[in-house]
Amino acid sequence: MNFIKTSMPEIVIVEPRVHGDSRGYFVEAFRKDKLEEFLGYKIDFTQDNESKSSYGVLRGLHYQLPPFAQTKLVRAVSGKILDIAVDIRKGSPTFGKHIAVELSDENKRQLLIPRGFAHGFLTLEDDTVVSYKVDSYYSYEHDRGVAYDDPFIGINWKIEADKLLLSDKDKKQPKLNETNELFEFGVDYYAR
Repeated sequence: MNFIKTSMPEIVIVEPRVHGDSRGYFVEAFRKDKLEEFLGYKIDFTQDNESKSSYGVLRGLHYQLPPFAQTKLVRAVSGKILDIAVDIRKGSPTFGKHIAVELSDENKRQLLIPRGFAHGFLTLEDDTVVSYKVDSYYSYEHDRGVAYDDPFIGINWKIEADKLLLSDKDKKQPKLNETNELFEFGVDYYAR
């Protein structure tokens, strides 16, 4: 596996090695030991989630508050997405900045999004299946979000706004400056 730090070093692109021949291919999609060695901290994924979406579905920007904050490892099993991670740690030098990475069944890339970041994705093909691991269970009471179109964040979603398909929940998320329910930079959200 190849691990690539992004311009926000906490967010990591994971590139598994693909072994292919005339029969097809084989890939180790996840190696806990290699990932933890690279990161320098433990991750205990507890839940796998999967969604199937048509072209233009935008899910996000979501996060969970402590003690149910989540690290996510996201991949597109089929199709293609624009995957987004936004720094929502107050006091961080990259607060409100985002990383955008294309994940697809062709490139097999994955994106590791740590606690303290909001996550969202846009499907760029019909019948796109996204799978992601999380290291904390879903908690309705701790579930939060940020507006996908917050001008302070400034995400270029790559398609026209009138073609975006959003849930009612995601249409009503607050902008970053409208919420105090964020994370603090410098706090170790992995301490148990």
